[in-house]
Formats: sequence, structure tokens, C-alpha cells
Amino acid sequence: MAVITIDGKKLEVSGQQCVLESALQAGIYIPHLCHHPDLPESGSCRLCVVEVEGVEKPVPSCTLKAKDGMVIHTKSERLSALRAMAMELLLAGHPEDCSTCPKYGSCELQTLMQYLGGANPRMKERIKGFKENLANPLIEHDMNRCVLCGRCVRACRDLRGVGVLDYRKKDMESYVGTLHDRLLADADCRFCQACAEVCPTGTIRDKLMIHNTDSRPKAEVVVPCRAACPAHTDVPRYVRFVKEGNYDAAAAVIREKAPFPKALGHICTHVCELQCKRGEVSDPLAIREIKRSAAEHDTGMYWKGKGKQLPDTGRKVCVVGGGPAGMTAAYYLRKQGHDVTLGEALPTVGGMMSYGIPAYRLPREVVAEEYSYIEAAGIHTEVNTRVENPVDLLKEYDAVLMAVGAQAGVRLPIEGNDLDGVLIGVDFLRQCSMGQETGIGERVIVLGGGNVAIDCARSAIRLGAKEVHMVCRKARDNMTGDEEEVAQALEEGMILHPERTFEKVLGDGKVTGVECMKIASYTFDENHRARIVKEEGSAHQIEGDTVIFATGQRIDMKKEMGLELGKANSIVTKPNSAATSVEGIFAAGDAVYGTKSVIMAIEAGRQAASEIDRYLGGDGDISEVLAPAQNAEPEIGREEGFAYQKRIPSQLRSPEERRDNFELMDFGICDSEICAEAGRCLQCDLRLQISEPRLWSDFEGEEQC
Repeated sequence: MAVITIDGKKLEVSGQQCVLESALQAGIYIPHLCHHPDLPESGSCRLCVVEVEGVEKPVPSCTLKAKDGMVIHTKSERLSALRAMAMELLLAGHPEDCSTCPKYGSCELQTLMQYLGGANPRMKERIKGFKENLANPLIEHDMNRCVLCGRCVRACRDLRGVGVLDYRKKDMESYVGTLHDRLLADADCRFCQACAEVCPTGTIRDKLMIHNTDSRPKAEVVVPCRAACPAHTDVPRYVRFVKEGNYDAAAAVIREKAPFPKALGHICTHVCELQCKRGEVSDPLAIREIKRSAAEHDTGMYWKGKGKQLPDTGRKVCVVGGGPAGMTAAYYLRKQGHDVTLGEALPTVGGMMSYGIPAYRLPREVVAEEYSYIEAAGIHTEVNTRVENPVDLLKEYDAVLMAVGAQAGVRLPIEGNDLDGVLIGVDFLRQCSMGQETGIGERVIVLGGGNVAIDCARSAIRLGAKEVHMVCRKARDNMTGDEEEVAQALEEGMILHPERTFEKVLGDGKVTGVECMKIASYTFDENHRARIVKEEGSAHQIEGDTVIFATGQRIDMKKEMGLELGKANSIVTKPNSAATSVEGIFAAGDAVYGTKSVIMAIEAGRQAASEIDRYLGGDGDISEVLAPAQNAEPEIGREEGFAYQKRIPSQLRSPEERRDNFELMDFGICDSEICAEAGRCLQCDLRLQISEPRLWSDFEGEEQC
């Protein structure tokens, strides 16, 4: 340690620390631009010069090591003049109109100009003439704004160990670029965006950050996969654990937010992948398959018997509905110490995971296994138990959660909707799951374009239908069903009819087909109501003996149950709350917002559990830490051809092998390749570890030079 004096203030600092960093940490601001606390020093900007007693000339404080007894002055006329000259040199090759820069208002150089004041007069401006480079994914380059501080070069070389950026020269002008000015992908860039993070001007810019018109928090823009996940699972963290081969830790990360990692690994809608920045470079990461691999290799060493469990509170809660929202809420309420009973109307728990999603996508033993862990927390389970009057439950329980899901299908109000041979999608899928007779014929027509419709079509194929048509209103590329599900259904023989209306079901007592019309345009008005323009003279018929309505679902609730109901019999809750119109009764999941997804139901269950815990006198904190700490290494290194690595596909049974049975058809990514797939991750979260710049405005009220 060394004792130094800066502007009369004595500081005890490490002898390895530069004077600039020592001053900043002590609340003494010294202007600087090339300095960054996470990077090696360069001393190039000369803005941080100080005077040291006993030393004739001013020296850059960023390269000056603290020595015991050193006396330093940061304020003098000579220093002000030197800083003014340094700023003029920086601005000589920088565009004068800051207002045209996308980084206007968040530029370090701009704040320094404001702070130094007198440095604004410039030498004769030099026009560099570099063409703005927008050809790279995720990153924009405008070398006309570069002041050669070298932060980006040091971040790429020293912080990340990639080293694709360096100083170059063109027509006597120095700039930062790649060898032979290759595109970043061809230069083996890892697209970590550390260069954009440390750039103090508008030279290297994050495309997503610049175009963040919604003003979302920085962490959401930088790590969009985590932000997109309804449960906010820490995706980069568990992906990194899988890359390291630490499946137990990866599964524990997932379980911190979602108690069904294995089920999600099979059927999650993986909205995180839609936001994955790797998709801008080549293909998005196979996040769902990585999650599945972690769950399937998990031994439970970090969570079995080690999770949070508060002492019993003596308060009793009844959760009505054993779907993902209900199971999740029951699990966390029990962890908060409450006595929880889970009531389910059907023979087994799982909700749509057991009775809606076909077994070829989600084996029933997976659902049973994951619920066994939940039940082991001490939950009382009552199946084949239907609740007719939830208000009566308050006589026995302190709180009730209605998580009954959207179990009733919708029969469109068109002619022929009650003919023999007309089925409802959710009822059909439930009968398939329970091994009951469905009543389908040989030529099936499914109306709808969502995942339920696709599940119906593929199930009909497996039950032996010779011809299966799916008719939907939206265009092929705008269907609400998952693209991979649609593609697999087509491989299995489904016939798709996009952009069609359903005019009427044809038949005389018995279904003979459906009359449709082609859609010329399909838009929505300001009230989100569909506006459909039909193509004149396009009426046509699709022949069939069975019609399955898969056009929406509703909640099987009646007003006599005592709760306020809304659209499609949904349970009305208070704004930003799970509380219903009856004190002590709460609602969550599809019963509130309609059919969504398992991961959304999990988050709804978590939120409801937190609110009910507060209602019962708890603090509502259901968070828990299960996974070990992760030391994310900032040096990721260079990897040849990294940008061109393609997504590793799942192992699927062939259409011929899978179209006549309900056995599992998707086996995920094989063990030998899952680490490689995880290795394709850009590790966007590493950027959040980079220190934020310290501006003079952050030191207001403290000492400044």
C-alpha cells in the first residue's frame, strides 16, 4: 500500500493502481477518455494529465503508478491549457454536428466537451471520408467519429482475447478495423459487443441499443433471451454451465424459476430463441434443447432436499386446478410454509401437459416425475375432485387459488356446427390422451392454425385418418402455430389450406365437408378486431367426414360459482393482481388471460403464490438460490469460423416411423453435440460485467479538477 496526496487529500491506495483510478475511486474527478477500469492503460488521450511535485512535466495519471509520499495536483492553468489542447486534437477529426449522431445524449466525448468548456474551439476540421459500415450483424461502425482512444482494440484483444480489431491506415488516416477490412464474421469475431460497450463516442454502436425505441432497460436489450422468457430464467447462465458439462448446475439455474425443466425441455414455446442475438449472426441457439439436456442429465445434487422450506405457518390454501399454473403456485406456497391442497378434476395432474399436449411431444411419465418432486414438498393432492362453488372453500381454507385453465373448446357459430362428425379440439385431444374413442372418420378437416390445431391434425394422422386437412385464416408465414410443428405435420402428410375462411360445415345430418373462401386481405382495426376481405368468386369445398374446431378455448366457469367473469368466461382479477372479486380467492393462468403457454402459466403461478403469501402474512419472497456461483470468464478467445457455425438439429424419428403412433418422436440434441451447441452462445451477459463509464456529472458535489 502507498499513501499519496491528491489536491490536499491523503489517500491510502494499492501500489499497483494508477493515480487516475485511485482519484476516481476517492471521488476526485479527473477528465479522461482512453482510460477504462477494465482495460490496460494506453495514455493516448492526454486529458488526464496531472502535476506531481518533484516532476518537471505533467504526466498522464492513467499511466502513473501510485508511490508512497507522492503529492499530486490536478488543478492549474497549465493543466487546463494542456487539456484544452488535447481536446482540440481529439475534435479535429471528429464531426462537429453531434445532433446527427445516434449516440447523441449518451456520448462520453460530448460530456467532456461540456465539462472542459473552453476546449470547444477547434482546429480546422479534418474530413476523414470513411463510409459508414452497416453490413455487420449487431454492430455498426462509423470511423469518421473515431478519436483513436483504443478502448475497442484493448477490449477485443485484452479483455476478450479475440483480437480481430486493430489500428489500420487508409489514405493517411488512421482508423480501427479488421485485417484487410473483412466483415466481422470473416474475421472470426465473437460478436460479444464489448467493443460497442466501451466505445466512448458514436463510432462503434450496438444496433439493438441504438434502435431501442421502447426505452427498455439496458439489461433487457443486451440479454434479450432472458428478458423474453416469461419466467426470466437466466438463460446465458445455464447455457454456460451446459457448455462446461455441468448439467446439475444448469438444471439448478432453471429450477430457480421453473419447477418443470424437463417438461419445458420438450414443449416450451421457446420465445427466448426468437430474441436470441445469435440468430442475427447465423441461427438462433437451440435453447430449449439445451434446457432439456440439462434436465435429463440432472442428478438433483443442488436442489433435492436443499431448497427453501420455511417453517409451517398454520395457514391453509386450496389450489383448484392441477395444470402448470396450479402446480407451480402450490409448490411455492408450500415452500413458504403453508399447508397446501391441490385439487384436480381429472384422474391425474398436469392439465394440458397431460391432456392437451400429445404424448409424442411430451411423454406422460415426464409430467408424473416432475410432479412427484413437487408433491414431495408436502402438498396434499386430490384428483377426480371437481369444485362447483369455490366460495364454499373459504370455510375450510384461508385462501383459494383458481387455476382451472381453459379446458372448454369453442364451436364457431357457423352453419352446420352441430352436425354429426363435428368435434371440439380440446375434447378430442383429451380423449386421445385418455385412450378413449374419439369418433373421427377417414377424412378429417381441422379448422384453426394454432398449436392446438396442429396437435389435432397430427393426432388424427396417428389415429389412422387417411386424409387430414388443416384450414386456417392466416398466411403460412403468419400462422400462430410453431413453425417446426407445422413443418413436421406437413412431413407426416397433413394438407394445409392457408388464407381461407370457414363459411359453413356441409352435410345433411352428417358432415360431408367444409365450404371455404380465399382471403384477399386479413388485417386488424384499432380495436384489434379482425377485418377480412374475401376473394370474390373463390368459394370452394373441402370434402371430409370429420370436422375438428380448434379455433380457441374458454374457461369452464359459471356465474353461479360466485366470481366475476369476463370475456370467454375468464375470471376477472384486479389490475396487476391475482385477487378476484371475492376476498380470499385468487386466480392465475389460462383461467385469467386465456390460452397461452406452459412457461407463461409457470410465471403466473409464481406471481400468484407470492401475492397469496403476502395475503397470508408472509413477505411474498419466493425466490431461492439453488445453483452454485458461476465465474464467467471474460476472455472468450478467438474461434475460427465461429460466426458460420450452424444450429445443431434435434434427432427426429422419420415421418414414416412416427405417423402411426404416439411414441416420443423428438430426442433432442445428442450428448456428443450438446456442448458444441451451447458453445455457439454469444454470451451476451458478459457485457453487463463491463464497468460503466464515470462521467463528471456523477461526481457533482464531490471534488473535481
